[in-house]
Amino acid sequence: MKKKLLTLAIQASMFGIAPSVAWAADPIEVNAVNESANRVEVEVADKQESIEKVTVTGSRIKRDSFSLSTPLQGLDAKDIADSGIGSLADILVDQIPALAEGVSSTNSQSSVQNTGLSTIDLRNLGTDRTLTLIDGRRVVSNSYSGNYVSLSTIPAAMVDKVEIITGGASAVYGSDAIAGVVNIITQQNKTGFEINARGGETTEGGGRETTVDVGYGTDFNGDKGYIFASATYDKQHGLFATDRERALYESSFAYDEKQMCNAMNTVDGDQCMRDITRDDWRERSNDIVGGRFKSNSWWYDGTELKTDFKEERDGYNGYTTGLLKVPEDTLAAAVKMNYDLSDDVRANVQVQFSRNNAFRRTDAEGQDYNDTELYIDPVTGLPGTIAAGSISPNNPYVPAEIAATAGKSITWDRRFQEVGPVESDNERTTLRTWAGLQGNLFETWTWDASLGYGKFEQRQRRSNEISIRRLQYALDAEYAADGVTIQCASEEARAEGCVPVNIFGEGSISKEGADYIRANPYINTDITQFNALGFISGELFELPAGGVQSAFGVEYRRDTQAVDTDKAMRGDAITFNDVPPFEGDVTVWEAFGEANLPLLRDEAFANRLDLDLSLRLADYSQKNIDLMSSYRAGILWEPIANYALRANYSRSQRAPNITELISPPRGDYDSIRDICDGVTATSTGAGHDSCRQDPGIAAAIATNGIFEDEGGSKYSPNAGNENLTEETADTYTLGFTMAPAFLEGFNLAVDYYDIKVTDAIGSLSNEDILAECYNSSNPYGADNEYCQVISRDTEGQITQVIQQEQNLNDIVTRGVDIAMAYEWQLDGYGELSLKTNWTHVLEFSTSYYGADGLVEDDYVGELASGIFEDRGAISLTWSNDDWRVRWSAKYKSAMVDSHDRVEEWNVLKAENQAKLDAGDATAVANPETPAFLFYSSYITHDLSVSYTMDVSQAELRLYGGVRNIFDNQGPWVADTGDLVETGNGNYSSAYGGGVGRYAYLGAELKF
Repeated sequence: MKKKLLTLAIQASMFGIAPSVAWAADPIEVNAVNESANRVEVEVADKQESIEKVTVTGSRIKRDSFSLSTPLQGLDAKDIADSGIGSLADILVDQIPALAEGVSSTNSQSSVQNTGLSTIDLRNLGTDRTLTLIDGRRVVSNSYSGNYVSLSTIPAAMVDKVEIITGGASAVYGSDAIAGVVNIITQQNKTGFEINARGGETTEGGGRETTVDVGYGTDFNGDKGYIFASATYDKQHGLFATDRERALYESSFAYDEKQMCNAMNTVDGDQCMRDITRDDWRERSNDIVGGRFKSNSWWYDGTELKTDFKEERDGYNGYTTGLLKVPEDTLAAAVKMNYDLSDDVRANVQVQFSRNNAFRRTDAEGQDYNDTELYIDPVTGLPGTIAAGSISPNNPYVPAEIAATAGKSITWDRRFQEVGPVESDNERTTLRTWAGLQGNLFETWTWDASLGYGKFEQRQRRSNEISIRRLQYALDAEYAADGVTIQCASEEARAEGCVPVNIFGEGSISKEGADYIRANPYINTDITQFNALGFISGELFELPAGGVQSAFGVEYRRDTQAVDTDKAMRGDAITFNDVPPFEGDVTVWEAFGEANLPLLRDEAFANRLDLDLSLRLADYSQKNIDLMSSYRAGILWEPIANYALRANYSRSQRAPNITELISPPRGDYDSIRDICDGVTATSTGAGHDSCRQDPGIAAAIATNGIFEDEGGSKYSPNAGNENLTEETADTYTLGFTMAPAFLEGFNLAVDYYDIKVTDAIGSLSNEDILAECYNSSNPYGADNEYCQVISRDTEGQITQVIQQEQNLNDIVTRGVDIAMAYEWQLDGYGELSLKTNWTHVLEFSTSYYGADGLVEDDYVGELASGIFEDRGAISLTWSNDDWRVRWSAKYKSAMVDSHDRVEEWNVLKAENQAKLDAGDATAVANPETPAFLFYSSYITHDLSVSYTMDVSQAELRLYGGVRNIFDNQGPWVADTGDLVETGNGNYSSAYGGGVGRYAYLGAELKF
């Protein structure tokens, strides 16, 4: 009986069906503290058996895992071992469809700050709204971008299992648990030594990974103490564009609406794809290594000066330097210890340390004479821009052919290959420590008090950027007095070591010149967290159906963050988005309580009826956040044994993080459609009256009769907002579970969820900011927050639009989770286990009030949002005492690029059909459906095999497997063009990012 109960408990907690079977409500006697912190042993009075009563994720009340009203999912050590990969985040996303990819090695290639992190995203609500815990404790963030906990910082051997609450849990754990909680539970009582070594690589080449895990646990001092130590080293060699033929195809897609055909850019412009081959595709940059001069009048092919430049033929091909998967290496180590100070008091301590290095390389900088870069005036602190400018025809380096046609100045465009490829090296270290005491209090109560400290450091170094101010000086060259030596014209610059630069032709810049204009900025991030937690739990009083279990506690937390950046990024203008230094802190005091009330037991149609209640009050130091109250009520009703219904309502919150609150504008560039473009003295378009009040626009109209936006990217930095308030989420869940007695080993859970987030923190688009400003009645008033973030120069051109964080959106997501597990014995031939997890998303929408009123968008089924309507995972495992064979498959439903593109296509198709019906000769008889608009469903299959044998006094497990057996690399997703979600090397990270089939081998030794 005991074994069966425990097996069902494990299955239930692993597959989201925790309350599927309720054990009889017999009197419970609490004994001494057992082998692990947070565990006490209980005895069933009328049976000579015992079952563990533990602290399960989602509650601080110690209880059996059957008695939760909240949906619970998870993975155990065997699930993790069967995966064959080192990334815990990837394993979770693979096997639990409710989880989406957060930051990963296949989607962070373009990220400056977060390259190399490994995070998860529950319900697609964002990593910031998924609270990640370790042993039920908050931990320090691994990024200033938000509350990002990188799972690669935890040694693999330290992980015992992972439990996931898929619903609001702020009432128990506080801020950020809007989507739910992911709790990494470390080893509790494992003993002995183990070493696990694994290596793997894609069968097409590239993507190699090597991992070594070591762990050791033992009891000591007469079993009073327990210690477990572990370490992991993981080396990912990365995956490069040169490893995949597909990634080297240049792709710039367009839909030709006249011919109604799919087109790609070629040397002869856009052509229908049906008339060309992939080898004809072109997507080149006009920033070439030898340089272009006087627009396209002159250009260098190597060192040969030519005059017939054609971008699609002669431009720079950056595809060969693409990165599909980030190379990185991680070293993580941890140790935890418990020691019984007496029969009733236990001390515990845990220390975790990790170091991660992630490397990113891109093309050498391409720059032209009028590309503006931002600088921050070191005296005033105000932003400004400068460009390198054109070259004087008197410059000694100017070839005679160009000088002869130069006029007053020479424009240029060049890739600075001699300076080197732009590189980013992120070195991160994370320290986490906890220490505490736990014990028994009275007969049925326990207590827990702990202190925690975490520190995260990131040292980011950028290499081979360009100082625009120095380039300005270096391009302004002249002959010295001797008529032979070439020097910088500025005497002040010469005094500071200026070296003249020759940009005419490949390899023309000297090493000294490259060193002079090179900039290697840094960004240093330091984040700390201090936490103090204390709570008691036990039985409050008796009801007819049983004792009322409860927990009450207090918590204090202080988070600090400091971002320090290179002074050169402020006083100089360089080819790198500016990040000003900033620092701040947040403190919070919290009090919480929860209770589990047994309402009915062993009644007709009420084998079990429980009510869960919890409340948490939080007092934040932010000025605009009042006392936050989170609460939850849950019902667990088991009308008959083994069949249960559960329902929950919860109110959860997320307080804004430090960056969202106080960050000054952080550099970024976006294309902006100026609402004032085309304004004349008499035009009547939306906002035109307000546009004419700008002095620069008025001057342009007076001179030219019209104001025209010059186009191009504009400086559009992100900025914090001290006036932010908390996000609030209301979550409803309703589900049922079953484990019928007539089908032993079968468990099923179905849960519906409905989450609405109000006052979600975000920022308006640039176009909405402009519209809100110029369509208002007081566009230049000091109280118009929209106009205050827009800056224009003396000619009326936009120089800056700050995207400031606001409590902007409402987010609604609804869906259904289905989990099934079936395990059966094969009469001496081992055991079979079938597991299935499925998530169906009914709705994921946002709404906010923009310039034209309420704006609503639904993102389900859009590749651009990454929200699949259906995701599923299934596995079938056969095992006996020696062998274990596991097949698994993952499914993702069909997608569209974006709903807007689908709507545009339907309109175009209808218009063409109307022309056909009218006999219009311009109509197309057989129009092509746009490419990269509809994507079919995606399925991958994995297979793993392991064999365990005894070797002397040790146990040896040999294992291997193949992930993505049939090498399904997903649909082509073009890198640029008329589509919303562009690819990376024609791959999408939603479909594996180009990794493809991956094979691995490993060995694990235990003794």
